[in-house]
Amino acid sequence: MQLRHVDAGSCNGCEIEIAQAFAPVSDAGRFGARLVASPRHADGLLVTGVVTKNMAVPLQMTFEATPRPRVVVACGDCAVSGGVFAGAYGVVGSVRDVLPVDVEIPGCPPEPSEITEALRRLTGR
Repeated sequence: MQLRHVDAGSCNGCEIEIAQAFAPVSDAGRFGARLVASPRHADGLLVTGVVTKNMAVPLQMTFEATPRPRVVVACGDCAVSGGVFAGAYGVVGSVRDVLPVDVEIPGCPPEPSEITEALRRLTGR
């Protein structure tokens, strides 16, 4: 499963944990998960952060550029529910408010093992 990571408005806490999930200790790649640079090469999106007003349209465009069938993974409390930024003036909402979400990974930020386990369930390995 190849995923395009999109930061829709995060504090970068989730990005640090995603980096660790793909590092040698957690090694999400051994379960067939991979991050790719282009949505056109992806099987889905791994989205972090609340969706800010400035990122709503780019996020939708990235989703549309991803070939079908595609999955959307909301990673972190902000992506899942808006977290501490829910209701803020520059925020549209959670990822689910903009895109259909297939998998949610709660946590602020989620631990690398939780990210790896969610990706493992997605890949079926």
